[in-house]
Amino acid sequence: MKDLFGQALLDYHQGNYTEDLTTSTNISEEDELPLPYLFRSYKDMPKLEQNALQLAKGKVLDVGCGAGGHSLYLQEKGLKVKAIDISKGAIAVAKNRGVIDAEVLPVLEENETFDTILLLMNGTGIFQELSQVATYLNHLKSLLNPQGQILIDSSDIKYMYEDEDGGLWIDTNANYYGELDYFLSYKGEKELPMKWLYLDFNTLYTACTSVGLKCELVKEGDHFDYLARLS
Repeated sequence: MKDLFGQALLDYHQGNYTEDLTTSTNISEEDELPLPYLFRSYKDMPKLEQNALQLAKGKVLDVGCGAGGHSLYLQEKGLKVKAIDISKGAIAVAKNRGVIDAEVLPVLEENETFDTILLLMNGTGIFQELSQVATYLNHLKSLLNPQGQILIDSSDIKYMYEDEDGGLWIDTNANYYGELDYFLSYKGEKELPMKWLYLDFNTLYTACTSVGLKCELVKEGDHFDYLARLS
């Protein structure tokens, strides 16, 4: 990983903002990811994120913390937060912005326990592929204190496969339709492609049941997205 995402965050934070990140997937065209959006405050966050932050309690793990916006908000509320990300640049920015406990760490290597685990901005993305969902859920479950909770969001991207007549062109012989190849570029450089997973709620519910987690739908967004609470 070249950490172009982290480099972009560092550039923005240090006042060197000249262009945005460019993203695409194997089923979608290039799109811009505006850097200011990654530094948004609570009032500018989508309702699902705001909802998740209001539900957070106790000792919190912020998985894939990015620039640290969620962690900073919860710190200000008086909660103890640990922020983790695999991007060195993101962690450097989060620390510089005031996140007290931030570490470069893949979630599967985390071993502390928490009352709330946050996975936001398509939190299921880090599972990468449907075949790995149980592995991640079992590990997350092992990090929960008694009465602990996992707050996770995602989207059902079936709509991206609809034709003009409302029919679906999903290949039933292919992998699960939410498994995407994700491409990111910044300032003329391309990041190594990565796997990114969008999970519809029913599939998440079934996966949670299989590993002994309760899964409840907290809120649905305006565009096929949802927030779930696992316990």
